[in-house]
Amino acid sequence: MLWYIIKNDTITLGEYALSNFYQYKEMPQKRLEYLNIISDIMNVRKRGDKPMAFINTYGCQQNVADSEKIKGMLSVAGFDFTEKAEDADFILFNTCAIREHAEDRVFGNVGALKNIKRRHPSVIIALCGCMMEQKAVADRIYKSYPFVNLVFGTHSIARFPELFYNLLVNSKRVFGSCDDNTIYEDIPILRDKDFKGWLSIMYGCDNFCSYCIVPYVRGRERSRSSDAIIAEAKAMIEAGYKEITLLGQNVNSYGKGLKEDISFSELLRRIDAIEGDYLIRFMTSHPKDCTRELIDTIAESTHISKHLHLPCQSGSSKILKAMNRRYTREKYLDIINYAKERIPDVSITSDIIVGFPGETYEDFCETVSLIREVGFTSLFTFIYSRRPGTPAAKMPDVATEEEKGKWFTELLKVQEEIAASRCKSMVGTTERVLVEEVNKKNGLLSARTSGNIIVEVPGDESMIGSFREVKITEARNWILRGEFI
Repeated sequence: MLWYIIKNDTITLGEYALSNFYQYKEMPQKRLEYLNIISDIMNVRKRGDKPMAFINTYGCQQNVADSEKIKGMLSVAGFDFTEKAEDADFILFNTCAIREHAEDRVFGNVGALKNIKRRHPSVIIALCGCMMEQKAVADRIYKSYPFVNLVFGTHSIARFPELFYNLLVNSKRVFGSCDDNTIYEDIPILRDKDFKGWLSIMYGCDNFCSYCIVPYVRGRERSRSSDAIIAEAKAMIEAGYKEITLLGQNVNSYGKGLKEDISFSELLRRIDAIEGDYLIRFMTSHPKDCTRELIDTIAESTHISKHLHLPCQSGSSKILKAMNRRYTREKYLDIINYAKERIPDVSITSDIIVGFPGETYEDFCETVSLIREVGFTSLFTFIYSRRPGTPAAKMPDVATEEEKGKWFTELLKVQEEIAASRCKSMVGTTERVLVEEVNKKNGLLSARTSGNIIVEVPGDESMIGSFREVKITEARNWILRGEFI
């Protein structure tokens, strides 16, 4: 299905290359031609020595990976990148629809771009990502933000050069989205860092959790071929990448839709077999598909992080059923206990939703007891955000917002105690860390353990991007302090 906004000052997909759309899938040369024309036009429109682009990415790591593809195409078109929207000739917001607060932030920040457009009328303002896959949102952008020039969704990233070209050549706003589920392997990628990188292994989601908008904006699950993934991983390792994070809405479902018979565990084993000094991480892992084989693979591996991010969302089986998570509290704990048995030093993190429709204080207390039993390294915690278009949005609520806020505070206090105790137990141990950056607040180097715990260490910036041995000397609530050995 394709949707259009048909207005006098708006070009639609149908007005230009809809007839070429399916041909375009098989014509990467056409994409290059579009980028070359964009380069020629922007070199005339630019305000400085080179066309400059500003990219603001909201939401999950998959959005970051998508932005890196867009940056790759812009780079081919001759763009450099700036950290200041004011200095850009092209401004792009890659949006997130997972929570209402995320959408509100986008609308607020987009509104602030009006002043930049007033000062620099030639600036091109674009919006993409999950929010733009919702027709109601695109309609609102069209009506209320006339200074936005280009809008496209998650399924249209490969068509970005064509849409950008249409905008420049026709001098009309371009609003377009499509249900193209093709996986394109010929899009250039400009990664944000040169030692940590994202590697998408699949797209979309088939789980349809009752609170989640993702399947509606990212589509159904599609897996990349293992050969393409292995080739990209090898190229990253040869280029010096030290940490590779495999991405998917549910990586445990990897292999779905492929002709080859391969599981996520087998894919991990094949990547782990690549020679080199590197670390593999992955996210997100759904508990209903987390097998003992996967745990065994992690335990027996050379390069896979001993860290398992396994979102439980709730400790109440009643609430898990209402969420359509398709596992119980007991099933979740069975996975956790097996992981602790096979990987004694495993670090486990999770996501928790507080105040789901129908949740009582007794249900919440089951979540707290689960948190205590598991002893999570850290948690990503959220108060439930109602998403229009999802089943949970129509469910009756029994708790007030004030009650949910109190529960949330209680949960954070419990997790803080657990994290502090875990960090304290690590004092005196030696950890292998990847040095990531300089903490601008205190000047210390910020490094990360295999278990995804931050360690601050005095040192030189030349160490950034390297693995080092650190002796842990001090524990704080959420982070560690140490010294290089």
